[in-house]
Amino acid sequence: MRARRSGRRSSIVNDIKAKPGAPEPAGFEFFIRREFEAPLDRMWRAWSDPERMSHWWGPKGSKTEVVKLDFRPGGICHYRMDFEGQTMWGKLRYREIEPKKRLVFIASFSDENEGITVHPMNPAWPRQILSTITFSEKDGKTTVTVRWVPYEATDPEREVFEVGRDAMQAGWTGTLDRLETDLATA
Repeated sequence: MRARRSGRRSSIVNDIKAKPGAPEPAGFEFFIRREFEAPLDRMWRAWSDPERMSHWWGPKGSKTEVVKLDFRPGGICHYRMDFEGQTMWGKLRYREIEPKKRLVFIASFSDENEGITVHPMNPAWPRQILSTITFSEKDGKTTVTVRWVPYEATDPEREVFEVGRDAMQAGWTGTLDRLETDLATA
């Protein structure tokens, strides 16, 4: 386990074998957790409102526009992201939504018509990532935990996922930094 602490933040990356019955029994899990100085209601709005999500979703330096948000199990979030001079599209397909407790979705890169595509900068990256986001509140602060597991991935895709931990850590840290800034101004 590697941990990085700076001030009140804690980001942890764990290698954990998937539990029996998980979609990738031989896969690995990426894990990051952060506590925010924001109540749960405001945090939930940041994840469920397309305008709020457009302010923070994506790594530092990116600009995101949520073009469609059907926030229900079976619904999708389709977004456009401009990053480092390139336009990318992404899609979240919601599987479970427990208001103010948990989101489960399949994350993938997509085209502008919502079709799943390969990662524009790393075609060997898994096409789908099972994402579980949990929320808990204590004393007006909200803790968010993100778990990522390759979904229906090939062995080479799982290997790319495993060696991509530093990039996932950097991407999610930047995204959560943006979320923290947005929550402070919302």
